[in-house]
Amino acid sequence: MESNSVWIIIHRMRIPLLVIIITFAISILGLTLIPGQDDKGNPYYMTFFDAFYFVSYMATTIGFGEAPYTFTYPQRLWVSACIYLTVIGWFYGIGNIVALIQDKKLARELSIARFRSKVRKLGEPFIIVLGYNNVTKEIINRLSNEGIRTVVVDKDEEKVEEIELENFIPEVPAIAADTTKPHTLKLAGIHQKNCQGVVVLFEDDIKNAKIALMCKLLNKRIDIIVKSTTKENTEHLRNIGIRHIENPFKIISDRLYFEIAAPYIWLLEMWIFGHILRIRKREFLPKGKYIICGAGRMGKALAEGLERAGIEYVFVDINSEEYKQRKQSAIYGDGEDIKILLQAGITEASCIIAATKDDMINLTILSTAKKLNPAIYTIGRENALEDISIFKSARIDKIYILERILAKYTYNFIARPLANKFIRLIHQKDNRWAMNTVGKLSATIGQNPLLFEITITEESAYALTKELQKGTKITLEVLKRSRANWRKKNKILFLLYENQEGERRTTLLMPEDSIEVKVGCSLLIACDEEAKEDFEYIINNYYELYYVLTGQEQTVGLVGQLLPKSA
Repeated sequence: MESNSVWIIIHRMRIPLLVIIITFAISILGLTLIPGQDDKGNPYYMTFFDAFYFVSYMATTIGFGEAPYTFTYPQRLWVSACIYLTVIGWFYGIGNIVALIQDKKLARELSIARFRSKVRKLGEPFIIVLGYNNVTKEIINRLSNEGIRTVVVDKDEEKVEEIELENFIPEVPAIAADTTKPHTLKLAGIHQKNCQGVVVLFEDDIKNAKIALMCKLLNKRIDIIVKSTTKENTEHLRNIGIRHIENPFKIISDRLYFEIAAPYIWLLEMWIFGHILRIRKREFLPKGKYIICGAGRMGKALAEGLERAGIEYVFVDINSEEYKQRKQSAIYGDGEDIKILLQAGITEASCIIAATKDDMINLTILSTAKKLNPAIYTIGRENALEDISIFKSARIDKIYILERILAKYTYNFIARPLANKFIRLIHQKDNRWAMNTVGKLSATIGQNPLLFEITITEESAYALTKELQKGTKITLEVLKRSRANWRKKNKILFLLYENQEGERRTTLLMPEDSIEVKVGCSLLIACDEEAKEDFEYIINNYYELYYVLTGQEQTVGLVGQLLPKSA
């Protein structure tokens, strides 16, 4: 049985229903056996229907009059007894109904039934998000803005209630359940054809790995986005076939390395996430000695990034047990803190990174460091999005917000897979290539290009798809042309071209204009507003496509017949 709600109702109400049935049966039987008189004084026996009708309103209201004829005294005596008998039965039944309404098990089963119904009614593709917190909340918000549906499962009922209060549009079905159970994943719709993926971003790596394995076994075709912060766990996830593994500490380590050693690669990556296409003065990292406060997972990851960049660094392990015991008074920034920083060489250091799990300790470390060395470059780890205003007020040069980084990368993988692939590919390039790419983007479009991606299908590019299906050769250069003057090009650049033909996948970074467009190919595009509008018109409108192909306005005949067979 998919839902136990009906069974719970039957189980709880069987005795009250029996009591009501028995009291009704006794009352009805007595009325049919006791003789009465009709309006002419003749003996009359009530039918079962008349007896049932009278007992029904007598038991519930007590007072509609005697029917069908005035009762005799034996009948009235019996009815008097039945009044108390049926009222007791009704009170017992109503009491059980009230208790049933308040029953937590029934409420739970009803919520499961409603959740299951909502998930089954989802006609569009959806993503299952396990756990509701600051990270997943931002992911859900971003996906909702893109029209991508989500389903949420969290063990905490209060968090599920919070989702209902958020009033997401479109609605986000949510339920409180154990995310480590296969039954919960099935309930969330992991078996449905329109389930596209599962997001697993818990703090516990072992829990993430366990859930990822279950998801892989339950549905091999879906994407699974998993958080992993250790090399061992990451290797295990790769061995079981997990394609997308997110390590926020590795992301920060790579960013630190590129910002020092290849700043234009860093700039391209940051532009994908909304940064303008220019490196501000305060974003250039110094090349001297670095101090890392906190030798945890993030501290070690940052150290790896500095080693790759050839930068000298020293650890200050603020998280050591000895330090914690000395700091039980929760007074930070005293003489002991100053002494530790001086021993680490704060006065000659170029940069200090506060990378502990405690936001207040991070703020205190950087504040103390600024007093000892006003010229030092400060980098702070911000663990929770709630504290972002405090960090901004502290005038820290660079803030790494773990939750936001994780949310943006997850959103990118789900909603902008080509942008995600673009980041991976540019990491394999050198700084000179990145500098040339940034220069090309800036010169062609400006410092704030729009970024979007599209797959050429009948739904997204109707006119273009129909023409390609007829065998017309259309290159990327054609799609750059202006609707106003086909000899001129719009401010548009194709950053990535990807096409799958059978087993062969073609992926081109910064493709040449001569590349032919194919049905089903995907494009990552940078442009301005006007160019985007032109591009969308051209790929969806026969008249505009005809003009950029031929340089002539269409005037006669059927559109499909007028388009050239080659271009």
